[in-house]
Amino acid sequence: MNLSPDQIIYWQQGFLSLNATIVFTWALMLLLAVGARFITRNLSTDLERSRWQNLLETIVTTIVQQIEEVGLSQPRRYLPFLGTLFLFITAANLCMIIPGYEPPTGSLSTTAALALCVFVAVPLFGIQEQGVIGYFKSYAKPTMFMLPFNIISEISRTLALAVRLFGNIMSGSMIAAILLSITPFFFPIIMEALGLLTGMVQAYIFTILATVYIAAATRVRVSRSTDEAKE
Repeated sequence: MNLSPDQIIYWQQGFLSLNATIVFTWALMLLLAVGARFITRNLSTDLERSRWQNLLETIVTTIVQQIEEVGLSQPRRYLPFLGTLFLFITAANLCMIIPGYEPPTGSLSTTAALALCVFVAVPLFGIQEQGVIGYFKSYAKPTMFMLPFNIISEISRTLALAVRLFGNIMSGSMIAAILLSITPFFFPIIMEALGLLTGMVQAYIFTILATVYIAAATRVRVSRSTDEAKE
């Protein structure tokens, strides 16, 4: 039993290796890119639309609503980043029903990379909203004494994002594999279905937390705009 798809090596030459994490990550990216191209090639503004377009519009509308509910006033500005995160993690977890597939989210290297994307995106969005000085001044609030603690908080929550997603996906895969080897066939199927549900929940939680972090980084500009509008 492999604890991580990193341990499954398909090709190796010296220090270069091609493992399951890399293979399935690129396969998922290709699948999402081709799928997006296929769905959006004949978009229609009429009432008669394809089922794929209706599905895509439902997904996009739902993500936009969730972003707005968290507190971001211009959700479509953040849709490309947050929507991509959600769709990639969801696809990575749902494809577990495919025999021989190893979810790249079961690798700490993948979840760490996703968390680092959030770690970089948060200050970028914050600077875009508040400016460089305004954003970095927020680390010293309410007092300068809080500066090191706020920096530690940024780093720790990034680690928490990576470890939480990795731990849940890895443990789910391990439990399903163990049950498949010691119990009848029917029970592991139920556990696999629960694993798919857990995978979708983890994708939702990861994306919502990223949205909350971005909202926190932009809250000064938003609150200031609200106060100006009231005046």
